[in-house]
Amino acid sequence: MTSRLYLIIVSGLLLAYAMAGALMAYESYQRAITVMLDTLEHDVGTSVAFLDRLPAAERSRWLGRVERDNYRFILGPGEMGEPLATPRSKEVTRRIAREVGPSYGVHAETVSMSPERYQVHLTLHDGSPLTLEVIPHPPTVADWLPVVFVLQMVLLLGCAWLAVRFATRPLADLARAAERLTPTVDARRLPEDGPTEVAQAAVAFNAMQDRIGKYLKERLHILASISHDLQTPITRMRLRAESLDDGAERDRLLADLAEMEHLVREGVAYARSAHGGDEAPVRIDPSAFLESLVFDYQDMGKPVALVESAKGAVTVRPRALRRVLGNLVDNAIKYGGSAEVGSTRDAGGTLRITVADRGPGIPEAELDDVLQPFYRLEGSRSRDSGGAGLGLAIATQLMRSIGGDLRLGNRDGGGLVATLTLP
Repeated sequence: MTSRLYLIIVSGLLLAYAMAGALMAYESYQRAITVMLDTLEHDVGTSVAFLDRLPAAERSRWLGRVERDNYRFILGPGEMGEPLATPRSKEVTRRIAREVGPSYGVHAETVSMSPERYQVHLTLHDGSPLTLEVIPHPPTVADWLPVVFVLQMVLLLGCAWLAVRFATRPLADLARAAERLTPTVDARRLPEDGPTEVAQAAVAFNAMQDRIGKYLKERLHILASISHDLQTPITRMRLRAESLDDGAERDRLLADLAEMEHLVREGVAYARSAHGGDEAPVRIDPSAFLESLVFDYQDMGKPVALVESAKGAVTVRPRALRRVLGNLVDNAIKYGGSAEVGSTRDAGGTLRITVADRGPGIPEAELDDVLQPFYRLEGSRSRDSGGAGLGLAIATQLMRSIGGDLRLGNRDGGGLVATLTLP
């Protein structure tokens, strides 16, 4: 939109400027021609009368003084040529004949057309031939005019750019605010100022943002409350089941209750992950942070390796980030047998942390679906075959709550790579 508006405004201004410049140039050209013809008419009449009254022997000495930029006098009959071809040459000849009178026998011929050059032949009163050679020159352009034109163009383009930027910046802010509007973070409110239409759009967007935020908070609160309240009856049921005699039914009942407790804990964790908890953001060294995480897994005998480490610092919620990385590393070990952790920075300073494995990977069509709550690749809901389907959803929500992003992708040669992006 910015480019289109800029193109429309600049094109319109340039067209108007070109039309105005063309009209001014044409008017200046016509005025210059008129002045030239009037000046030439009177100067030639005066010069012819002057040369006619001089003795024939002295005329050659005065030719240089009566010469001008666009014409000169020649003593003699001049050159033979063609009839006059341009309206201007005919007009010049007509004016000269009118100015000097019929006694000089004025007639003219075109000698050259490229450049245009024609001669006006006269006969002085003593019978001597006199030729006026005219070489028309276009009106000259002042040296400063191109500089002024360039400066005007620069000013025009700059003003158009500023106008388009001021007009489209609120729309760009609105688009960025819409991109930041997620279920896991309270987006900043748009300033409700500027032009009337922009202010109305900002007010409507802020109201929509408030309604969506309130609706989502209510849903998450209901989920957290239900999950929390279920813990008490599940605990009572587990205590009663444990009091039963040993047997297969007792073991199956305890296993079901354990799975229910896991689902409840995951539900509470998912609801709490919407805001990243009450943890305050701190500035950490990602290299040291990842080394600590990897060493903890290695101390437990887990096959986790740190393959690359980026320098610098980043502001995050470390406990939330550690939980996300722990979830991804556990999945990599579970499905791929080992995990490779690394971090890099791009040219813009964005930190990317990767957790990769050599497992079976995920079908391309389901890479985004597995990040949704309760979505599992297995058809079964058994925890042993895939869990509750909330692990990656919690990780995704935690990343959004700390201002980052989580993306999954298949590796070349087999396996999965999870990429965390932190600004």
